[in-house]
Amino acid sequence: MSDIAEADREGELAHPRTVYDLFGQDRAAGAMEDALARGRMHHAWMITGPKGVGKATLAWRLARRMLGAPAAGPQPLSADPAHPACRRIEALSSSDLLLIRRPFNDKTGKLKSEIPVEETRRAPEFFSKSAGEGGWRVCIIDSADELNTNSANALLKTLEEPPRRGLLLLIVNAPGRVLPTIRSRCRTLALRPPPVDDTARWLAERHGVAPDEAARAAALADGAPGRALVLAASGAAELKDVIDAALDRLPDLDPHAARKLADGAARKDGETMRRTLMDFLISYTRRRARAAALEGPGGAAAWLDAGDQLTRLATDTENLYLDPRQSIHYALSLVRTAAS
Repeated sequence: MSDIAEADREGELAHPRTVYDLFGQDRAAGAMEDALARGRMHHAWMITGPKGVGKATLAWRLARRMLGAPAAGPQPLSADPAHPACRRIEALSSSDLLLIRRPFNDKTGKLKSEIPVEETRRAPEFFSKSAGEGGWRVCIIDSADELNTNSANALLKTLEEPPRRGLLLLIVNAPGRVLPTIRSRCRTLALRPPPVDDTARWLAERHGVAPDEAARAAALADGAPGRALVLAASGAAELKDVIDAALDRLPDLDPHAARKLADGAARKDGETMRRTLMDFLISYTRRRARAAALEGPGGAAAWLDAGDQLTRLATDTENLYLDPRQSIHYALSLVRTAAS
């Protein structure tokens, strides 16, 4: 599998199923461990939050414990990587584990743009079988907002008839794109990024990133650790200075900085930059929406609308192969309009 792209893996970073360090999410992990200890594990969890905040890492931590790995360490849901259950999970060889994600298309040599219905139809058969030594069967969907209409409806049938000792973990980047009927049948756990300064220190101390670069990467990632690590590893953290220049005088946009962003995203090697910029602008509109909501009623509407449009634009740019330069110019215009 190492030679084939994995839809649920970020760049060249380690896949979350092999990551045992969860930074900044002890509260969320503690809530899951408490449910496990009390024997009150909900049959379906929807783990939400921005990209790189730790959603998948948390899901795999819970999966290890549900599938037989004992607690090992002070952090909630900790486990020993050397335990046989953990090794089976890393190798995707556990018969009690099902991973649903966008599959690789052999004909095009690329990942499919959405999760087709054939993938979610594997869930009922999987849950119909008896569990092995862990006593549970776990299905991880990464990410559930990439389900198409048919696959979402097929998943809904499984949620409507929860399997005994079966656990569904839905990783979600954009909850608004998930069917309300699916959301209502899940226990939602919303993850928030750690403070930017804490993430910067984590990058510097844990991963050896230079302090200045760590600060820029953490700020550009809005504190999301996994995203910040990607940015630091790719050198994209320098992008933060250009974005700041473009947005510094909103509702006026700096035309030189805006053009530089659009031109950079249109380069052959500009895919990482384009995705990073889109993610940042989406996070930026959400921060502005929260700030506006605190100032009084009605002020957040324009920012919320811009965030929704940016989310759709980011998806369409990738899936429909839209012109990246035009997409970035349009994205910046959405932010400018919200600020007007």
